[in-house]
Amino acid sequence: MTITHRLTDQLLRSEAELRALIGEPLPLTCAKITDRLNAATRVFVERAPLVCVATSDAEGRCDLSPRGDPAGFVRILDDRTLLLPERPGNRIADTLRNLLQNPQIGLLFIVPGWTDTFRVNGRALLTTDAALLAPSAVEGKAPQLGLLVDIEEAYTQCSKALLRSHLWDPARHTDPAAMPTGGAVFRAIQGEGFDAERYDRERAERYRRREGFY
Repeated sequence: MTITHRLTDQLLRSEAELRALIGEPLPLTCAKITDRLNAATRVFVERAPLVCVATSDAEGRCDLSPRGDPAGFVRILDDRTLLLPERPGNRIADTLRNLLQNPQIGLLFIVPGWTDTFRVNGRALLTTDAALLAPSAVEGKAPQLGLLVDIEEAYTQCSKALLRSHLWDPARHTDPAAMPTGGAVFRAIQGEGFDAERYDRERAERYRRREGFY
């Protein structure tokens, strides 16, 4: 593969060049990577209400998607197997379509208020097994589909990213009024004729009713 970019020719083209720049990882850092959960790392899965899911298709095109639910929604079936319930969404199904082509998956577990995160890499299959999915019911509704994840690598990620970002510092939280609404984003794409206010109003009402949450 030829590595080029239209904006610069100052690019790294080999791992040797990369290592010359950043060096090698410490042995202790590598020693924390395992192929299963343990008593300490299980806590991240049990307490995380938010998980980022990374997948790619057969061509290597990547997708990253958040999944959120009450803490512990990713169920531990055993120390090498997780079950991630699939809730109703926008039906684009990037994650699901990717996994049908390429079962490799990456998960990042985030626990509110805690600056370490937990990473899992492995292989995932889509399951409709009602018996496996039934314990994942929320508000009386069991998911129709789940991601059955076999763990290949599991390890904690240090706090530097979350400390640098001040993610949990309320004083750094953004005023919602400074952010574009969903309707504003659609209008930027569709043009000024798009009724952003109506879109936002109707979406807020659907969310108030928790329509399509489960």
